Amino acid sequence: MLMKKLIAGAVVWFTSAPFCLAQIQWVNVDSLFSPLPTSVHVYKTTDPIDGKPSIAFYVVADLKDKGLNFTTDTTLKRRFTLQQFFEKNKQPLVVVNGTFFDFVSNRNLNVVVKDGKMVSYNLHTIAGRGKDTLSYFHPLRSAIGITKNRKADVAWLFTDSLKRKYAVAFQRDPILIKDKLPRINVYAYSPHKRHMPKNEKWKGIDDTWKVRTAIGGGPVLIHNNQIRITNNEERMFIGNAINDRHPRTAMGYTKDNKLIILVVQGRFPGIAEGASLNHLAKILLDIGCVEALNLDGGGSSCLLINGKETIKPSDKEGQRPVPAVFIIQQIRK
Repeated sequence: MLMKKLIAGAVVWFTSAPFCLAQIQWVNVDSLFSPLPTSVHVYKTTDPIDGKPSIAFYVVADLKDKGLNFTTDTTLKRRFTLQQFFEKNKQPLVVVNGTFFDFVSNRNLNVVVKDGKMVSYNLHTIAGRGKDTLSYFHPLRSAIGITKNRKADVAWLFTDSLKRKYAVAFQRDPILIKDKLPRINVYAYSPHKRHMPKNEKWKGIDDTWKVRTAIGGGPVLIHNNQIRITNNEERMFIGNAINDRHPRTAMGYTKDNKLIILVVQGRFPGIAEGASLNHLAKILLDIGCVEALNLDGGGSSCLLINGKETIKPSDKEGQRPVPAVFIIQQIRK
């Protein structure tokens, strides 16, 4: 199985245009972050990514292990560093940054679900600019969720803070609507738009995305075990911006129900120059993810394991305060 190969510490990258990806060796570094439960492992590489120096880590955690609690935490009108979230949550096993956010209001721009309740919602309206002035874009941004039965899922979501207890999950395709309306209704995304009966089951759509834990970001990187970067549909990193190298954070899951959390260090010329979304997708696919998405990156990228930093944050001040994190807690018996 692929996971056995990963635990042995080596992953082979298959080269394909336009990238020239040499073999990447992942080294098990559990001892640097011990103590760890047997269901959690940490890997590191310093091999180049597409010819540029790189430092990256990933955590693999068994979703079936009932000794682990997968959860989130968020703030209201303020931001914390990951170290502050670590202390606030009684020093959990893993803390990683998640959502994109507004620097002025400190507001999350993506969904967050904690203990089955939506505590933050996706941004569904983006005002057009230039030739699109007086128009509005309504994207479906993506998220990764974990159900009560410890199954992971990546989907594109509609979230409504006023009328809906659960998110509506689009499992096949993200839909981008452009119109003159500053607000959107979920039925506008359906193939039949507003004329579809409300009680009709939408094909490829989960009208009640019942997850216990979720954190949003975007764009999707892998869907149905294939690279599929939906940056244009989600109105993120439009066009060639997917090729820019930056620090990155991403999450996904494997066929055998392992959660993957990946961080790539960046913005350190000659030491660690980051990864593009294309690179990130290839890494996650080779690790074994069947679905995965990008989370907030740049200066926000940070991963703590037992309170210890993995990659070095790119901001000169160190860890950037963020409004939401994903957490893995070890349940003590």
